[in-house]
Amino acid sequence: MQMMRKLFPPLMAALVLIAAPGFSQRDPSTIKTAEYAQLQQELCTGWNTWYNNSMLSHVYLPDGFSLSVCLDGWGTRYLKENFKVSKALDRPESLIPGLRSDKGDYTSMRVQYDRNEVQIESAVDGDDLLLLVTPLVNNSYLKIVIEAGIHWNKPGFTGHEDGRLFGKFGDRTITVGSTETPVDDPFVQTTQPSLVFSGDKTVGIYTGRERSLQEIREFIGMKREEQIARAAEYGELSDAFMAMQSILAWNTIYDDESKRAITPVSRIWNAEYWNGFVLFDWDTYFAAYMLSLFNRELAYANAVEITKAITPEGFIPNYIAAYNNGSWDRSQPPVGSFVVNEIYKKYQEKWFLEEVYDELLSWNRWWVEMRSNGDFLSWGSSPVADPNYRGGNDFLGSILESGLDNSPMYDSIPFDTTRHVMEMADVGLMGFYIRDCKALAEISGVLGKTKEKKELERRARDYTKVLNRLWSEEDGIFYNLRTDNGEVSKKLSPTNFYPLLAGAASQKQAERMIREHYFNQEEFHGEYILPSIARNVPGYADNTYWRGRIWAPMNFLVYMGMRNYDLPEARKDLVKRSYDLLMKSWKVDGAIYENYNADTGEGDDMDNADSFYHWGALLTFISFIENGYLE
Repeated sequence: MQMMRKLFPPLMAALVLIAAPGFSQRDPSTIKTAEYAQLQQELCTGWNTWYNNSMLSHVYLPDGFSLSVCLDGWGTRYLKENFKVSKALDRPESLIPGLRSDKGDYTSMRVQYDRNEVQIESAVDGDDLLLLVTPLVNNSYLKIVIEAGIHWNKPGFTGHEDGRLFGKFGDRTITVGSTETPVDDPFVQTTQPSLVFSGDKTVGIYTGRERSLQEIREFIGMKREEQIARAAEYGELSDAFMAMQSILAWNTIYDDESKRAITPVSRIWNAEYWNGFVLFDWDTYFAAYMLSLFNRELAYANAVEITKAITPEGFIPNYIAAYNNGSWDRSQPPVGSFVVNEIYKKYQEKWFLEEVYDELLSWNRWWVEMRSNGDFLSWGSSPVADPNYRGGNDFLGSILESGLDNSPMYDSIPFDTTRHVMEMADVGLMGFYIRDCKALAEISGVLGKTKEKKELERRARDYTKVLNRLWSEEDGIFYNLRTDNGEVSKKLSPTNFYPLLAGAASQKQAERMIREHYFNQEEFHGEYILPSIARNVPGYADNTYWRGRIWAPMNFLVYMGMRNYDLPEARKDLVKRSYDLLMKSWKVDGAIYENYNADTGEGDDMDNADSFYHWGALLTFISFIENGYLE
């Protein structure tokens, strides 16, 4: 845990022990529609990089049979578990992702390790997996090892016989052959049935019928061209599509505990910090929205799974994780109804809305019941009765609920342990909530829920009036308000633009906000935007996490707010600068960072900025929205 303390100190005190059941293992009885049950069953089949701990472990579901590409050699540590990681973990390998399909039927990756560099490609032909491992540096000491295994304790066994691997599952056997004759090396550091090859020549691996190296090359080449053609459909955004598709696909894994495909934020968080997987609330909704551009099934899966994590108290938790671990005391920004409604608009399938409606309505009502602070809404943290839970009813829980774990906005804000809320009326939260009410009202209309539709529309109107009380005519912005002493908080962040997301500002107010604050270089504008706190606020220079760095969801949410108004210049500016920021690192080393330096645009200048975190792709997702690809 020492590394996690180094990287994410705000989270440490909020960790839980083993919480009560009901979070990570989704109760199958909560699934309402046959369509969704069938969708998950179909998703969790075939070859893909399902296993979290290695991006080079190809697994066949439902059997759990795996083939892992490992590296060994004289003076080289055995490399088996490998995944795209930040430099903070000080791992010896570097993985650079290339073209990849979201379904896993084509993948490509370069691995740099010690003195070695290897290109690994895969393709799926029906039920058969083809692998092509090509050394890019001639190193006679390198050994390429193909290990066979079975994940998640599935029934069956693996073995090695006559230069081949096999997996036996009931009356069915999967055989694994190669285009090169394996070498006999008793010193390779593996305990699994394996094939070992000299690292100075290309080797093809195949399951099923025998294949030649040329046949494998041709088939993989065909699959590669399919992906190039698919990306090319997006024209000037083809590189951005590859980046977004790649990070979402590589971070999609199989959770055997609940028999589901999910897309957590990154493999580092799953393996290094949460001992299996973690789904954060708004992160997962954003992943679902991005996936809706090109993969309906995974979009549905992620939106449904995080919604089905609803607690007995009726809110979507801040996170759910392995070992029945979840946040009992707090939620996260309410973006669920907004995302679900946008996905529905694209695919027009009512069963999807029916699957999640009750939970979203419960969550909407929970905010008023549990986070009211007089007329306003405030971030909070509720008391937790479970003795195994660390934290609850405290300031830390409330800033974690905001999603902005260490933002200077919240420095020195008191916490009310009686009402269980931060003593600040939060412009951002009320912007989120009004948008949630409006989106859920639209969903209610589609489903014929007339009574609920009126309830939600009334609530949206009421909170719009409340939010408008926080407008400063003098300064042309909505300000947060201290509820303990009535002071206005002038520490601006992008959340002060979220009334645009709610449609709560007039056109004239929106123009002032953009002119006087968005384009203000002392606050938010510059070559790289948007900093998570205004540049002239104490704490910006700290350049750590939410203290000054650029976060893709903020750019995305401000952009979505701009779409409610006639602000073409600002929209064009934000879209272009966001695109340029992500492509700056992606084109160099295939990295998509959790956050970025607002002065230099670098992601790797801080060791707590994960280099393969999927919501970073929101920076280019807005380009696809702007160009009409989601309509």
